[in-house]
Amino acid sequence: MIAHLQGRLVEKTPTDVVIDCNGVGYQVNISLHTFSLLPDSENIKLYTYLQVKEDAHTLFGFAEKAERELFKLLISVSGVGAGTARTMLSSLEPKHIIHSIGSGDVGTIQSIKGIGAKTAQRVILDLKDKVLKLYDLEEVSGPGYNTNKEEALSALEVLGFNKKLAEKVIEKIVKENPSASVETIIKQALKNL
Repeated sequence: MIAHLQGRLVEKTPTDVVIDCNGVGYQVNISLHTFSLLPDSENIKLYTYLQVKEDAHTLFGFAEKAERELFKLLISVSGVGAGTARTMLSSLEPKHIIHSIGSGDVGTIQSIKGIGAKTAQRVILDLKDKVLKLYDLEEVSGPGYNTNKEEALSALEVLGFNKKLAEKVIEKIVKENPSASVETIIKQALKNL
């Protein structure tokens, strides 16, 4: 309904701003990311999202369109409300969130205050395909984080192998064959341990 607001910045705090648009002051909730991008000038423009609930109409503002689109994606996930989405955008850079979702990095998403393991998994499950399509990301694990590698290491630890020793062996296997499945990594590791 309200796509953007352009006007004079009247009040500014890390969580919200008031923008005067021709005599009407709009209170707009913002993330810390947007707060860090606000210009020092009086005239500003924020891309907005209007959340309509039974008991309130709340405006959320973003310095960049991309952040607004990510916010809309996040609130589409069951269990993630506008407040949680804003916390996520305040805790991590939007690019970092997108990369974490795209690479299936549950740990990073879960590190955000108020996000539990189930919610983090749901965010990744619901948004991974959309994020990969929208942001044209390759479906690759981030550097240093390989789910198969982590699962194989965990399995070897359960089997009673020394973590440091198992890590070295797995590292070597993954270097030689980066796309190895968990089973392949474990089988290879068992031969070398």
